[in-house]
Amino acid sequence: MFGQIAAANALSDVFAMGGAPKTALNIVGYPIKKLGYEMLAEILRGASDKVQEAGAITVGGHSIDDQEPKFGLAVTGIVHPDKVWKNIGAKPGDALVLTKPIGVGIMTTGIKRGVVTKEQERIVTETMTCLNQKAAAVLMDFSPNAVTDVTGFGLLGHLSEMMEGSETTAIIPYHQVPLLDGTEKLAKDGVVPGGSKSNLNWLQSRIRFPENMPLFKQLILSDAITSGGLLISLNEKDAIDYVNTLHATGDAAATIIGRVESKMEFVIKVEE
Repeated sequence: MFGQIAAANALSDVFAMGGAPKTALNIVGYPIKKLGYEMLAEILRGASDKVQEAGAITVGGHSIDDQEPKFGLAVTGIVHPDKVWKNIGAKPGDALVLTKPIGVGIMTTGIKRGVVTKEQERIVTETMTCLNQKAAAVLMDFSPNAVTDVTGFGLLGHLSEMMEGSETTAIIPYHQVPLLDGTEKLAKDGVVPGGSKSNLNWLQSRIRFPENMPLFKQLILSDAITSGGLLISLNEKDAIDYVNTLHATGDAAATIIGRVESKMEFVIKVEE
């Protein structure tokens, strides 16, 4: 699963630009004497399976002996120069779509602390290993104005980059954002990774939160994610059709989470 998650995360950047991944190069730091060959073989097998699922091939890799296991992939893909999706270009009147629920960082911190159920662990793992391939393929039939994927800087971090680059402001009603089951309870209990707290501190001056919004909700929106979904800005009618199309194919997670407006004095306004 570790290998699959790492591969899905690495492949996501190509999908988020409208590209098709072609090759992947493994990059490994691993304590071979401490953990042995079998575990490393399983990590590489998981990555290879996910790369093949994406229609790409693994072309080798680089490795070093390291005290802590580290694994990732350098992915190369292709896209027509006139069809590259950029992470800027959102327009006032656009709707914002998110294709996966958030809360991954909080959930994985809960796994480390032993405070999540087996079912919650299964769902968050499936969420991370799910490729953004189908979401990107369906999006090809539409004309998105801006696309990115949500990873380490959290939903608000990646959205702020999109809005700043587009010189626009996003309005995000908290209740519209899809969350992994159990995320709110864990966040209320303080099960929040350091990266999510750092994200919120970094964003604080550029985001308008409701005065009475509790801190745990702000942290959820800033949660540092591994292998998150696509964040898409496109006109409202297309957004509705896109989400409905994904729902019809069995992908129930895709949701319209907000809208784009003309530039204000803040980059994002969060509503209850």
